[in-house]
Formats: sequence, C-alpha cells, structure tokens
Amino acid sequence: MEQSEKGLKQRLRVCVATCNRADYSKLAPIMFGIKSHPEIFDLEVVVLGSHLIDDYGNTFRMIKQDEFDISSKLHTIVRGEDEAAMVESVGLALVKLPDVLQRLAPDILLIHGDRFDALALATAAALMNIRILHLEGGEVSGTIDDSIRHAISKLAHYHAVCTRSAERHLISMCEDHSRILLAGCPSYDKLLSAHQRDDYTDIIKSWLGDDVKEENYIVALQHPVTTDIKNSIKIYELMLDALISFNKRTLILFPNIDAGSKEMVRVMRRLGIEQHPNFRAVKHVPFEQFIQLVAHAGCMIGNSSCGVREAGAFGTPVINLGTRQTGRETGENVLHVRDADKHNKIYHALQLQFGKRYPCSKIYGDGNAVQRILKFMQSIDLSEPLQKKFCFPPVKECFSQDIDYILETQSALAVDLGGTNLRVAIVSMKGRVVKKYTQLNPKTFEERIELMLTMCKQAMADAVHLNCRILGVGVSTGGRVNPQDGIVLHSTKLINEWSSVDIRTPLSSALHLPVWVDNDGNCAALAERKFGHGKGVENFVTIITGTGIGGGIIQHNELIHGSTFCAAELGHIVVSLEGPECMCGGHGCIEAYSSGLALQREAKRLYDEDLLMVDGMTINNKEQVNAVHLINAARLGNSKAESVLHTAGTALGLGIVNILHMINPSLVILSGVLAVHYENPVRQVISQRALVSAQKTKVMVSELEDPALLGAASMVLDYTTRRTY
Repeated sequence: MEQSEKGLKQRLRVCVATCNRADYSKLAPIMFGIKSHPEIFDLEVVVLGSHLIDDYGNTFRMIKQDEFDISSKLHTIVRGEDEAAMVESVGLALVKLPDVLQRLAPDILLIHGDRFDALALATAAALMNIRILHLEGGEVSGTIDDSIRHAISKLAHYHAVCTRSAERHLISMCEDHSRILLAGCPSYDKLLSAHQRDDYTDIIKSWLGDDVKEENYIVALQHPVTTDIKNSIKIYELMLDALISFNKRTLILFPNIDAGSKEMVRVMRRLGIEQHPNFRAVKHVPFEQFIQLVAHAGCMIGNSSCGVREAGAFGTPVINLGTRQTGRETGENVLHVRDADKHNKIYHALQLQFGKRYPCSKIYGDGNAVQRILKFMQSIDLSEPLQKKFCFPPVKECFSQDIDYILETQSALAVDLGGTNLRVAIVSMKGRVVKKYTQLNPKTFEERIELMLTMCKQAMADAVHLNCRILGVGVSTGGRVNPQDGIVLHSTKLINEWSSVDIRTPLSSALHLPVWVDNDGNCAALAERKFGHGKGVENFVTIITGTGIGGGIIQHNELIHGSTFCAAELGHIVVSLEGPECMCGGHGCIEAYSSGLALQREAKRLYDEDLLMVDGMTINNKEQVNAVHLINAARLGNSKAESVLHTAGTALGLGIVNILHMINPSLVILSGVLAVHYENPVRQVISQRALVSAQKTKVMVSELEDPALLGAASMVLDYTTRRTY
C-alpha cells in the first residue's frame, strides 16, 4: 500500500486549460500524449472561453468526442464583442479560476498562445504559485496579441517554443535559457501524419459540394485586429469583395470572439455571403477535417495563424491580410497584403497565388513536438525555486515576402525609337524610371537592332544590382505597327530602314523575355491611362505634339488600334483642302501646320525673308533655325511669328474638334514639347467651333516626362501582372 501511495505521488499532475478551437488544435496532441502515459501523468482538463458559446460552435463538444474528461467548465465570456467585453471577460475569469485551480492543485498548468483568456489563466496561476508551461511564446505577430503573449511569457516558468527565432526572442526577454524547450508546434505532429488521408475528396465534397475539385477552392479565415478594429473590418470587406469577384468556391469560417467580430459578421451578412452560391459559411470545422481542406485548397486567405504556420506544411499558397501576423516567420508560400484601399490589390494577390504549390515548409515543426514536451515536463524539478534568471542576447530579425515589395520591384524594360535617339529605361511598377540609357539612333536596320540588344542587355545586368525583376520588354516606335505580331508595317521618314520589320522575334530570342511593340502615339495614351491624367478615365484622347503629330485613343478603357492598325493617326486629319504638303504626301493635314517640322519650315521661311529676327533675338551662324526660334520671336512681339503659331494652334484645335465630334471623349490630353503652347489656342477653338455638348470637354497638358517610355513599360506591366491591355 505504501508503494502504491508512493507511485501516485510521483505522477505529475498536469492541468491543460483550453479557451477556443484554435488553441485546442495545438493542445490536443499533448493531451493525447499525456493520456497515453497514465503511469507518469495525471491529466486534468479545464474548458473556458468561446468553447462554451453556441455562436462559436460549442466547440467543447469536440473535446468530449476525443474522450477527454472535462474537470471543469467555466463560462467566462461577457458578450459584446468589443474592447470592454474583453476586459470584463478577463475579470470574470480571474474571479472564477482560483476555486478551480485550488481544487485541482496541479503541479503544472499548460497554457497556449496569446488569447486574453490565457492571460487570465497565467495571472491566476502565477499568483497562486502554480508552475506554468507556456506554448508558442516568443513569437511576433502585429497586434495586441503580441503584448498578451509576451505578458504570459513573463508570468510563465517554462516555455515550449516552435522556432529558433522564438527561442532567441525569449532569451532577449530575459528568460532562462535552461527553461526554454525548442519543441516545434504540437499540431504539426498530427497534421504531418494525417493530411494525406484517403478520404480527403469526401471531406472536400461534404463541406464545399460535390462539384468542387482539389486545389480549385479557397479557405478564408479572417479575425478582427483589436488594436485597429476599423481598418480590420475594412480589409475584411475588401477580402469578401475580392473573393466574390474571383468567383471560386470558398469555405469561409466565422471570425473569433475578439472585439470587432460582431461588425465583421454584419459585413458578411450585408454582402449576402451565407446565401451566395460560391460560399459555404461555417462556425467550426473539426481540426482533422480542416487539415484536409487547407492541405488541398487552391489558396488560403485571411489573417489566421494557421495560414502562416500550418498551411506551410502542405505547400498551400496563402495570402495573409493586414497586420495581425506581422513579424511571424513564414515560408515562401505566404504572400502579405499589409494594407489595401481597394479590393484590386487583394484580387491581384489571389491571381498570383491561386493554384500554385510551394515546397513544404517545416519552419514550425518536424512532427516530434509532443514527445519532446512530455520529456521536458518529466525533467521539471518541482523542488526547484521559481525565481527567474536574466540575460540580454541580440534578436535576429526575420524577413518575409510582401506584395508591396513585389509590386515595387517588378519592372519593365522600355525602349523608345525616335527619329534622333534610341532610349532604353528600367521602369518600375509605379512608373518610376529607375535608370535610363540614351544613344543616337543608327541609320541602318542591323546597327539599330544590335545597339538595341546591347543597351537592353546592359540594362538587364544593371537591374540585378538595382533589385529590379524584369518582366518583359516594351517597344515604342514611330510609324504604323501591328502590335499583335510585333511588326513595324510602315515607318515615318524620320527612321530609315524601318518598314516591314519584325522587332519582337530578335529581341525575344536574344533576351529570353516577352516583347510588346506599339506606335509611339498609342504608347503615350497607355502611359496616361496607367500613370497620368487618364488614370480612371474611361474615354480620352492623347495628342502628341512634337516633331510630328500623333496620338492614341482610349475608348471604354481599351486602346483602339483599328482594322489595319492606323487608328489614331491624328496628325493626318485634314483641316484644309488647300493646305501645305504633309510628309504623308497629302495636303492640309494637322501635322503640316502644327508639328515641330512644320513650325521649323515656317521659321526658316521667315528667316530667309528677313522677317523672323526682332530685338533681343540672336541666332548663331552654325545654329539651325527651328521651332524654338519661332516661338521666341512670337514671345518678343513678332507679328509674323505670332500669326504662324495662331494658324498652327487653330489647325490643331480644328482637328481636335473633329475628334470630339467623332468619338466624344471626356478628356483631351496634350503631350509633347509643344503642348503647353497649344493648350489655350485649342481651348479657344473648341469653345468657338465645337457643338455645345462637346464644348465642356476637358483639355489638359500631360505631366509625364517620358510618355513613350512609360507607355512602352505599361504594355509589359499591365499584361504580365494580369491587368487589362
């Protein structure tokens, strides 16, 4: 009998306290391990928190289904789902816990994570001199959970952590290294052995429908962020909007009980998620089945720690939204969307992630955590004093993949073929010209292609050091272009040997990148649509006023090319039957009046007739008379020069009036070096000559410095990032 009593005294009384479905998934494997060794451990189970609330699935039932005897059930949640209710819930738990802990008198209290219920448990146990073993301390997320987690760590006497970084964080928080166990995540013990069940297709069908296939559905789980409730609700609504637009079957779980969850449920119901044919909204899924659903999903989205932890074990692509998991160590399967103003960013993240498979990650465990934790508990000396020791080592930072970082570094090579110069630039997703290269445009086809390749290769080499990922090459060139085949059909007279030229093939073959080619006027319109005044405008026209006159038309957000790719040859709209000869061979085109070459022609005529020069003007003998001299003469009061500019502005204005009457855009953007000189004359002609319904059309001068390069880049960036082109 004495031997029997001695044996009973040697058993370690372990109390496991579980507050919700999430922490039970981590604690259950340890509970099974304890239960399997009755000769060593005596298990007591305390259930509290949202386990006992119907709205959250009454998840205490799954503890019973796992055949654990529940020693005590404590109703500790004060309903309200706001900050005050959370505080009151902690207070209620502190009132009820002392009686239970005094009755059970455990040697060790096992607490998981960072919930406010767990903080109440740790506070009560610490004040009652009960040893605390804290699971998953030392981790970093990004909300009030961090503060609660670290507070519990400071109250705890022993720690079982999942990662090396978490271990270092606890050491830096002055915890005794000898009381820290690097165990791994207990849930990994279960999921690494269980996620390849033969009946996973039946589980998918039971939750999502018979027509849903593996890797063709989404699992969504988003919780409120208690330190920024308003923003977390906004991101939740944007997530739901993006999921509705993405149009894939989605299993969405209700949020946890934190402050803000009520508002999130209201958003879900306002959007009709529970009745939507693509959604299955549920309060709880048993962990074993949830493993199967996450393991075989096309993507998981939200801010649950499951996404940044357990999903990595399967290589399931994850989109982590907001700040709730900021700082967590993640595998390469996790893409972060830190903030969003519109659902487009989340939708784009879904496009990037859905259907991918990543290498399986074991950052959080190798499947042997429970064995290590049981051994660690056995090694605890109950006679050892609880006083902590202190030390101050450095903390290693962790890095993770971020969608804003991806969008910033994704770049295009932009090529602009002008009559004088050949330019190449590295352009970022946000329209920043990271680096630009300029050379004189060679006169022959062979030399031009060779120089273009040399400059592009140099830019690609530099891009590596500039941390830019080149997605493709966009080429802007004068002349009529077939963008579908990447061929210049007919060039302007300014570029020699540049007709019937295939640009795409030699560039793509040499650079091993996709190549897009279009007319410089069209590229200017694309630049305005993505980076300039045309952003968000459904119908607008861009007019280039430079050496020649060109442009591009955006109609219903699409660039118009025409049946033979000569749409938007705006410079060749005829405004006079008897006008001067144009470079196209016709007479009276806008370009014959308003282009830089036309103004240069008129400047030379006036100069030859001694009608250009006025007081304050000088022209070097070696200097060629050009449009700049004409503009300066007009500015200094030369009536002949003023008359030429007035005629040029009137001709351009008449052409634009014709455009307004044909396609009725809401905006006209003047681009190029002469744009600022034509803005007022064009507005005046529109007010005098346009129909009343078109007279209020906006006329703006472009603010883009390099529209041709930006437009060339936009062809690449819009297509390769799956935006419309």
